[in-house]
Amino acid sequence: MNGPEIHLEVAPELRLFVTHERRRGRTAVITDGASTLGHVVESLGIPLTEAGQILVDGRPAPVSHIPGDGELVEVRAVERPQHVPGAPLRFLLDVHLGTLARRLRLLGVDAAYESEDIGDPALATRSADERRVLLSRDRGLLHRREIWAGAYVYSDRPEDQLRDVLGRFAPHLAPWTRCTACNGPLRTADKDSVSDHLEHGTRRSYDVFAQCTECDRVYWRGAHHSHLEAIVTKALHEFAPAPADGA
Repeated sequence: MNGPEIHLEVAPELRLFVTHERRRGRTAVITDGASTLGHVVESLGIPLTEAGQILVDGRPAPVSHIPGDGELVEVRAVERPQHVPGAPLRFLLDVHLGTLARRLRLLGVDAAYESEDIGDPALATRSADERRVLLSRDRGLLHRREIWAGAYVYSDRPEDQLRDVLGRFAPHLAPWTRCTACNGPLRTADKDSVSDHLEHGTRRSYDVFAQCTECDRVYWRGAHHSHLEAIVTKALHEFAPAPADGA
């Protein structure tokens, strides 16, 4: 037996998650009369991590609401910047987002990354245990109930991925303070203390170094520095907060 029929409108930003017939404005959805609004939204393919405010007949409604016959349900996108409870803001990236993880670390953002596929349950559990926002392009992973917080990464281009995450979460940026290899904090280091880690040409050509306090990796302004500097400069220009008047 068919249940109540509701009318659904999905924000343009979320239409990639639903079937083509539901992307053309308002559509009808038959529910079972017992499922919550959250379940209905997820059953359409939209992870709740991507659903912002949900309106029922023009009024905000919780995901626990059970929609009734004839109700108009509007699913909006997440407001940006998105507030994440607790501090500090930390991320966890799945195995497919290694370049994004390194770029976030370059900007000083705490970005844990699994270089091997440890499986969805383990990722979701780590997100919950460490209170990290799980970033992924795997829609199924973001449907898991265990995750503490999550976000879908909409692009497959690292440049666009970085802009998406920075624009959505507005994390504090502190470039050149975090190891891009392991995510550990960096400290300044003198040449003598790191000389054993350097090739002869590097010891001869450079004098300013930093070293990871966790994995001991050594950093200097080498051949790739200009490329990294361009990434940092662009991010700071677009996403660093403007200085207060009189500062």
